[in-house]
Amino acid sequence: MDLKQIQYFIALFEDGSVTRAAKRLNIVQPALSMQIAKLEDELHQQLFERGAHGMAPTAAGRLMYRLFLPIMRDLAHARQQLVQREEVVTGHVGIGLIASVTESVLADSLSRFHARYPDVDVTVADGYSATFIDWVAGGQLDAAIINKPRARLSLDARPLLDEEMVLATSAEHGPDLPHAIEFAKLPELELVLPTKRHGLRGVLDSAAQHEDVLLAPRFEIDVLSTILKLVESTRFATILPRIVVERTARHGTLRACPILAPRIVRHILCVSHPRRPLSAAAEALIGIIGDELHLASNSSLTETSSALNEGSA
Repeated sequence: MDLKQIQYFIALFEDGSVTRAAKRLNIVQPALSMQIAKLEDELHQQLFERGAHGMAPTAAGRLMYRLFLPIMRDLAHARQQLVQREEVVTGHVGIGLIASVTESVLADSLSRFHARYPDVDVTVADGYSATFIDWVAGGQLDAAIINKPRARLSLDARPLLDEEMVLATSAEHGPDLPHAIEFAKLPELELVLPTKRHGLRGVLDSAAQHEDVLLAPRFEIDVLSTILKLVESTRFATILPRIVVERTARHGTLRACPILAPRIVRHILCVSHPRRPLSAAAEALIGIIGDELHLASNSSLTETSSALNEGSA
């Protein structure tokens, strides 16, 4: 078994077709088929089922993919760091971002990153914190930005932002509220919240359990933009991170109300594998996203402070 055979195997596994994999590798199809056959002979196991609709991996093939993909990613990162000149950053970054980060700062972050590092390709996955933890541990992602989970992490974690969560209601249709609301009063409202799979819901449920408060949402939705759109046009309320709410509140369609006694704070972390050092490109992208998060958070706090001062004048 050599690195070329493993590279051929991964391409075939991901593309599911000898034709597509050979084109991706820029080799002829017989050469690819011959190397896969040699690999199967050496391992004494069939890695693919040949069918009319392509190549389907066997159980042994799926196991091999899970075992060797992180190794190949590590080799690629090592090569990048050895051949890369200090003034030129190249390569590929695969990163996972929770939805609240994607919707609030991703576009500006990628724009800044590409202006500084035009030779780096970036793949962004959108999903749940728990899923990203598994993907970083398994080598499918270089890093992920997640909500801090209640369970202990086996990954390297660096804090990026501690952010307040606020109550959001419609400026036109929502109920009359004070300038700040106590946590114990939240069950009196008709709520729309993320589902229990979502990291933000874990933050809310943890606070509710600590305060012995039952949050019973009328609707549970994981798409944050859909939650905001529903709240804008109804009497429903939601509890979301300030940077997500303030972006819509700037248009005057939503009101953001601070929550007191206690405040709800979510902690945003960047996680990476302890045995897989991040490339210079990955470090740079994470740094830019962290900067954008702080800029968005500081902007929303300034706007909220101004609104509260106007309301009390």
